[in-house]
Amino acid sequence: MPNGNNWQGDVLRDLRGSGTGETTPPGPEQASRAGAGSTHANTTTTGTVPTGTAPTGSAHPGTAPTDAAPTHARPAADARPAVDAPPAPATYARSPARQKGAAPSPSAGAVPDPVPVPQAAPAQSPLSHAQNQATRYVPQPHPPTPESRPAVEKALAAAGRKPRRGEPLLGRALRAVRRTVASSAAAEVASAARTAQALQQPVTTGRQIVVTSIRGGAGKTTVAALLGTTYAHYRQDPVLVLEADPALGTLPLRLGVESLRWTAGDLARIVQPQMSLLDVTGYLVQLPDNAWLLPGSRGQVGAMLDTPTYEKVMVSLRRYFGVTVVDCETLPAEVARTALSAAQARVVVAPATLEGVASTHSVLRWMATLPPHVVANTVVVLTEPMPYAGVDTGRVTEELEQLGVRVQHLPHDRHLAGGGAIRTELLARSTREAATRIAADVLQLSQSRR
Repeated sequence: MPNGNNWQGDVLRDLRGSGTGETTPPGPEQASRAGAGSTHANTTTTGTVPTGTAPTGSAHPGTAPTDAAPTHARPAADARPAVDAPPAPATYARSPARQKGAAPSPSAGAVPDPVPVPQAAPAQSPLSHAQNQATRYVPQPHPPTPESRPAVEKALAAAGRKPRRGEPLLGRALRAVRRTVASSAAAEVASAARTAQALQQPVTTGRQIVVTSIRGGAGKTTVAALLGTTYAHYRQDPVLVLEADPALGTLPLRLGVESLRWTAGDLARIVQPQMSLLDVTGYLVQLPDNAWLLPGSRGQVGAMLDTPTYEKVMVSLRRYFGVTVVDCETLPAEVARTALSAAQARVVVAPATLEGVASTHSVLRWMATLPPHVVANTVVVLTEPMPYAGVDTGRVTEELEQLGVRVQHLPHDRHLAGGGAIRTELLARSTREAATRIAADVLQLSQSRR
């Protein structure tokens, strides 16, 4: 049988032994010549191995090597057959060219050209090479795809009532009468045009806007959803709404999302700098008007979002989106403090109650100890959980503005108070105007800091 480690030597030996592929049994004279030829291991006479190969012993069984020749015995698998036999096809099956789909083995009597075929590395497919050069992104192994989960269980979603309009019928009728008597349509159009111009101003780099509050139930998620919806409606560049509050946040519910799959923690283990916008949006939830959502959890208790994960996600995604609205966890959590210091603008939501205003006033004093831009680029939004505020919003605005922040007011809205998916066509006119005014003010503040 041929030697798999020295298949080229086997082919050369077969060629020099017989030009027709037949082997003649060695006679006594040939055997004596073979024994004498073993003393010259590097000669090229018939019956010896090529130069540089391992020396062999006797060419005929039973013939001992001479004392002058090295006594390296050839393995039994390399011994020449003693009877006439056609060359076995297996002699050439060890060639790399045969193994990679070359021409079939030759028939008996036809000897192939013994040209050594070097072992070559597998060539890359031209199509995959062109794709990698075009995108410069090499897909890496990532965790298994998580199971899709509904944002709200179907049984609970079916229990929700039909959403109401934010403004009652009587209020809409009185407002229409006032507009007719006052003839203020031109002034309203001019004001709306100025607000739209402020919302559509171009940005050089992605703007990060963080929305937080002192405690839950203040309307933080509602304000974040309104800001994201407003920016997506007025702007042409992509808008990202990120939920950095994994403690059973309700941002997907407020944005009308039905199912969730990837979270911020999952994307932090997958995202790479070479990924394109198309690659990134494959892990996000698409919203209307060129907006995208990255949830913080899938409605499961115990989901965590630490500071390194948040920083990696924000650094990786901010360059794909013109504006990023972050629904952050409540203060003074660690992720919230990190988000406040890294964002270009901040929104602190406080309920228009004595308790909410007092807590917000204390937090603003603490924020005054941070770098000056933190307070200067902060907007406090006073929300009304009830039809009538529990404090005088005018006097509260004056007290808070003395700390260096801007104050905006979001009136009570029956549609928002329902707690379901926000439908902008059902919002009261005053709510829509307040939302656009807040969004324009926050975006203008974010432009003042790189």
